[in-house]
Amino acid sequence: MNRVLALLCGLSLVFAPAFGAPAAPPVEGTDYVTIDDARPYAPLQGKVEVVEVFGYWCPHCAEFEPELAAWARRLPPDVRFTPVPAVFTAGDVLARAYFTAQHFGTLPVMHDAIFQAIHADGTLPRNPSVDEMAAWFGQHGLDAGKAMTHMLSGPVEARLEHARQFALHSGVEGTPTLVINGRYRITAATHTEGLRTASALIQALRAAAHRPPHS
Repeated sequence: MNRVLALLCGLSLVFAPAFGAPAAPPVEGTDYVTIDDARPYAPLQGKVEVVEVFGYWCPHCAEFEPELAAWARRLPPDVRFTPVPAVFTAGDVLARAYFTAQHFGTLPVMHDAIFQAIHADGTLPRNPSVDEMAAWFGQHGLDAGKAMTHMLSGPVEARLEHARQFALHSGVEGTPTLVINGRYRITAATHTEGLRTASALIQALRAAAHRPPHS
């Protein structure tokens, strides 16, 4: 951890605001907190993991989504971005919908469409029933019966519990929240500051991973 913090102090010129002034390195306790006993959501050797704990029902997540998506597209190949739905209630149908769209390979299209349906079009409530969610899937190219069956399946129950445990262990209290490598939870005051902090932590972790031993 000391190596990562030292690297952060050297990154202030890399992550400068658009107006050109050097950005101060992120401050532990203000911009992020370190999580004891780091547990990534889905660790992959050689990759830095970036998780966004989000809720489709969350207006702040909907507002953040375009900026976050643009940022995620610019991440280097050794960084993996993973949205993880917040599971604050056991019957969270929208979290079930996320894992169902992921299972059927339609998530790249459905992800934005669900946000749009709830927060712009009003074609989905923020707390839909399983029947309402399945019917919505049916209107968007996914078999409604298969969607309903999968939303209520054992594999989805297991994914819900895994997501719930990840958020609990990471200390997530609200959405959206970014978690880096299961070790750092971003607590910056604004979305833009949070992405800047995430970028700095990612670069520090990548630099530490590629630094020769004893250097």
